[in-house]
Amino acid sequence: MKIEEFDYEIPPHLIAQRPLQPRDASRLMVISRAEGKIEERRFRDIADYLHSDDLLVANDSRVIPARLVGHKVPTGGKVELLLTAKRGDRLWEGLVRGRKVRVGSEVEFGVPPSSVRAKVLEVTERGRLLEFDSPVDLCQLGEIPLPPYIHEPLKEGERYQTVYARREGSVAAPTAGLHFTPQLMEKIRAKGVQFLFVTLHIGPGTFRPVRTEEVEGHTLEAEYGELSPSVAEALNQAKGEKRRVIAVGTTAVRVLETAYREGRITPYKGWTDLYIYPGYRFQVVDALITNFHLPRSTLLLLVAAFAGKELIDEAYQEAIRRGYRFYSFGDAMFIA
Repeated sequence: MKIEEFDYEIPPHLIAQRPLQPRDASRLMVISRAEGKIEERRFRDIADYLHSDDLLVANDSRVIPARLVGHKVPTGGKVELLLTAKRGDRLWEGLVRGRKVRVGSEVEFGVPPSSVRAKVLEVTERGRLLEFDSPVDLCQLGEIPLPPYIHEPLKEGERYQTVYARREGSVAAPTAGLHFTPQLMEKIRAKGVQFLFVTLHIGPGTFRPVRTEEVEGHTLEAEYGELSPSVAEALNQAKGEKRRVIAVGTTAVRVLETAYREGRITPYKGWTDLYIYPGYRFQVVDALITNFHLPRSTLLLLVAAFAGKELIDEAYQEAIRRGYRFYSFGDAMFIA
C-alpha cells in the first residue's frame, strides 16, 4: 500500500487549539462497521451505545513535564529539549532543538542556584543521550509538552491529562480519554460497564508521519506497556462470554493486541513496536473510541485497519464537511 492513499487535506481552522469545557461536550461521530452507517451525537451520550456487559479498556499513562528550555554554555543560544526516555539516574535520551548542539555541548536548564547542566554524550537513533550533573526535578524545571500543531499555551496542564491518568511516563496524552469526566465514568459504571486500565507510555514515535513510500516499509518505535494479571483474567473471561472489549484510544489497542498470545490475553510488561495497518487481524478489540488523526500517521493507519479504509475515508470527509474539530483537543468517534 502507498502511504499517499492515507493523505488528506484539512482546513487549518479545524485543528483544535484548545480543549472544550466540559470535557464531554465534544462531538461524537458514531460509526457502525456492519451497516456502514454514520451518525452524530455528543460524547456525553456515549453510554447510549454501550452494553451493560461491555469492558472499556483505557490507557492510564500520565504525561510528564518533559519539555525543558535552556541555553548553551557559554554562548547562551536557546535550546529546547524533549525528554523521551530515562536511561539511568542522571542519563536521559531526548530530542534537541537548537543550533549546533553537538556531542560535548553543555546546556543549562533553570536558574541558579537550582539550575542543572546537561552534557551531550552521543547522538542516538532517537535523538541525543544527555548526562545531567544532578538528578532532574521535572516538576521544577519542565513543562507539559504539547503537539507542534497546537500554537496556544495551555492554561491548565491537567487539561492535557485524562482524569484517570496515574502512571507517569508519556510525552503525549492518550487523547481519546480526554473526553471522559468523573461524572460520565460514574454514569457508565452505573450501567454495568466495567472500566479496566492498561499502560502504554507514549513516545514521539507514535506521532511521527510515515515517511516511507510503502506503508509496509515503516518501523514503529517501541514504547513501554503493561497489562496486569487481573486485567488479563477479566479480558479472557469477557472474550469467553462473547462480551465486547472496547479500547479507549489507539494506545490501548496496541497493548491489548500485543498481549494476545496463542488464543489468550496474557499479562504483559515490556516494550512493544506493534505496527497495525490495513490487513491486520484484530484478536481482542471489538470496538474503538478514538479521535481524528493526522494524515500519513500510524494512528490513522490503525483506525483504517479497524474500520476499513473506505469507511474511514467517508467518515473523515464527512467530519471535514460538518466542521468537526481535529487532533488532540478535537472531537471523537466511536467505531463499533
